[in-house]
Amino acid sequence: MGKAKKGPKFAVRKKIITSKAIKSYKEEVLNPEKKDIVKEKLPRNIPSHSSALFFQYNTALGPPYRVLVDTNFINFSIQNKLDLEKGMMDCLYAKCTPCITDCVMAELEKLGQKYRVALRIAKDPRFERILCTHKGTYADDCLVERVTQHKCYIVATCDRDLKRRIRKIPGVPIMYITKHRYSIERLPEATMGGGSHEWK
Repeated sequence: MGKAKKGPKFAVRKKIITSKAIKSYKEEVLNPEKKDIVKEKLPRNIPSHSSALFFQYNTALGPPYRVLVDTNFINFSIQNKLDLEKGMMDCLYAKCTPCITDCVMAELEKLGQKYRVALRIAKDPRFERILCTHKGTYADDCLVERVTQHKCYIVATCDRDLKRRIRKIPGVPIMYITKHRYSIERLPEATMGGGSHEWK
């Protein structure tokens, strides 16, 4: 049998600890006052909570629901031939009270003859009228301010900018129109219809 060929031998290099290495080790590891660089580089461990969890702390929400109605929500309801109160009850499976602020009413009055049907619907006695004490009649700011102070409302709107602003406020559900019917966003099943529902 032939001999197996051996590879070339390499000398193992000895590691020499220099005084400079000892000094840097003392500075980095043994000095308690120095900040831990490794810990600083690690990402902060922030517990991620589902946005739906905000509602378990919002005890003000529950049937009968009070729904703050925006100007464009009434207009889109007319376009989609939806009855506001009936549509809301079909969506939430509970009694609903549509609420309209002075600012929304003033905005509808400013829109003129084109939106006279929307104004007539807004003056319905079934609607709860909410008085505004602040200055100005910009409806979006009025609704955001109201739901920030009192989180007992559902906001009904089709305005993208207003939806974006409402989403930043935890515990406030949004009602909107999709596929010719009302739909609700950010409302847990536990509060719908006065009890939990099992969806099949």
